[in-house]
Amino acid sequence: MELIQDLTNLRRRVRAWRQAGDQIALVPTMGNLHRGHLRLVQEARAYAQRTVVSIFVNPMQFGPQEDFAAYPRTLAQDRELLETEGTDLLFAPSVTTVYPRPPEEQTRVEVPGLSDILCGARRPGHFVGVATVVCKLFNMVQPDLAVFGEKDFQQLLVIRRMTEDLCLPVGILGVPTVREADGLALSSRNGYLLPEERARAPAVRRALGDAADGLRTGQGLAETEQRAVQELQQAGLRPDYVSVRRAADLSPPEPTDSDLVILAAAWLGKARLIDNLRVSRPT
Repeated sequence: MELIQDLTNLRRRVRAWRQAGDQIALVPTMGNLHRGHLRLVQEARAYAQRTVVSIFVNPMQFGPQEDFAAYPRTLAQDRELLETEGTDLLFAPSVTTVYPRPPEEQTRVEVPGLSDILCGARRPGHFVGVATVVCKLFNMVQPDLAVFGEKDFQQLLVIRRMTEDLCLPVGILGVPTVREADGLALSSRNGYLLPEERARAPAVRRALGDAADGLRTGQGLAETEQRAVQELQQAGLRPDYVSVRRAADLSPPEPTDSDLVILAAAWLGKARLIDNLRVSRPT
């Protein structure tokens, strides 16, 4: 596996692959890789001859009080994991490579509406940072396909909308959430959990499952959300939100909508856990 950190050599390598007729898949990450990331790499390799994984802790998507400085950076360990998965290229640019201008002068990409609800309402500017860096990575790597996890469901829809609206020639593949045996969605931030907190963390998945059962039996949306919030609180978590939305665009469901997604975010110690569950509701 090749490690490249600058744009000139990245484009030289991509150009050679293109001339050879190879399809290219990109897996954007912030590093500190786990089995969920490696599942994305496996999917990418199934769809393309060449797989690029980017590792970049993106300062633009962190708020002033968030964990940018403390976010775990484990490049050597990540590199070993990617080599075992047969990754062709690891792109690990510096902040100045991705953002050569000062933050106040940096061009930004915004997906209005989708970026301003749910996690976007709790983390103002977060999805502007996500859309901007993903757009830049698409232009740098020029992939045919990009692979993202469905755990970050709102992020996935933001990226799909951005790609469509900007006419970017990149297919977007969503991969189902990878979980621990007890149901906890894999996340780099799970490392923040203390042992006692880790034992309580599966309550998020249980609350989503109970909410889905309620919807299937005709329970109302408001009651479903309220019960899930109470369940999280009883388990010792601090819910940010639990919300039932249309899976297609995260808008509030109409009575005739059957394809729904239940999204939740909750604090447990220093970790903000997010998860979601698709559900088909009888109409």
